[in-house]
Amino acid sequence: MKIAIMSRKAELYSTRRLKEEAINSGHEVTIINPLYCYMNISHGDPSVFYKGEELPFFDAIIPRIGASVTFYGSAVLRQFEMMGVFSLNDSVSINRSRDKLRSLQIMSRKKIPMPVTGFSHSAKKSDDLIKMVGGAPLILKLLQGTQGKGVVMAPTKKAAESVIGAFQNLNANFIVQEFIKEAGGADFRSFVIGDKVVATIKRQGEEGEFRSNLHLGGTASHAKISPKERKMAVDAAKAMGLKVAGVDFVRSDKGSMVLEVNSSPGLEGIEKFTNKNIAGKIIKFIEENAKPDIKKRGVRG
Repeated sequence: MKIAIMSRKAELYSTRRLKEEAINSGHEVTIINPLYCYMNISHGDPSVFYKGEELPFFDAIIPRIGASVTFYGSAVLRQFEMMGVFSLNDSVSINRSRDKLRSLQIMSRKKIPMPVTGFSHSAKKSDDLIKMVGGAPLILKLLQGTQGKGVVMAPTKKAAESVIGAFQNLNANFIVQEFIKEAGGADFRSFVIGDKVVATIKRQGEEGEFRSNLHLGGTASHAKISPKERKMAVDAAKAMGLKVAGVDFVRSDKGSMVLEVNSSPGLEGIEKFTNKNIAGKIIKFIEENAKPDIKKRGVRG
């Protein structure tokens, strides 16, 4: 098969591992920086150009689109989809999961457990929002934040009001969320491929840090989860329409709750702490699900 990996940096761990496993399985691999692509959007003959040349037809594409280039990266991916290329995660699902508010609304509709969350445009409603999520301490999240950035814990009502006021003065969109104290600064990431959880790690924040992100100094270890948690993770990924996803959740006194669904989960932590070949499983999934179009391959290959 001809497989393309959309990634801005070929040296990134996840990109390297996916390329390595694809080559080991006998596939031809091309790494494409989406920002260097440009498109011919014409009647009946969509095409993608890269560094001055028209790209051939690919059997499958693996999108590794960073949050900062979601709009353009999704546009390029959509062009490949219009050409009939199998996408590991499609553009609609990626955009759905990247919109934090929309993703929470979708999970709410699908009855997937999650912390109580409030959203408002008006600063006049700050008291109502704080009460809605159970009072302080509480969590405030910028909708544009990633990897734990733009996430603040307000220990008191006064602190919450100050942060809400600051965010609104900056015209920033944010959500207010229930703080799960009993989680103790820990959460879990389950890696979903298709309809299965293939691996899970527990991430623990540094002492005094409520965020567990490894980028912020957190630690991780292999974790076992219950059948109910497995189903919850798979259901969350399916709600977004994602074939491959990292589903983050916490354990609370009311049961496990999903925090976020990531459409481009990193492979380094999950492979390191579980000793599982996640990249290989992704390539295997593509082999089993991509339907090579011989006719189209002949046109562009």
